[in-house]
Amino acid sequence: MQVLIPSALQSYTKSNTVEASGATLTELLANLDRQYPGLRFRIVDEQDQMRPHMRFFVNGVQVFDLTQGLQPTDCVYLVQALSGG
Repeated sequence: MQVLIPSALQSYTKSNTVEASGATLTELLANLDRQYPGLRFRIVDEQDQMRPHMRFFVNGVQVFDLTQGLQPTDCVYLVQALSGG
């Protein structure tokens, strides 16, 4: 499936769009980490929770659970929230 990568993480992928597979977001992130070592740690913390500054969208709908099921035709967007003043 197609995964859109935020610009802050493109140092890992060298692209804004990559291909990965997985039946859930957890599996998808594991697949991405095999292809791009270190990427998963920037998205998920040590307790396997989504980092507070990351947002996940599947086919344009925000999801909050890493066990979210995925289909091979889905498009996953990883979005990094901005903060500051």
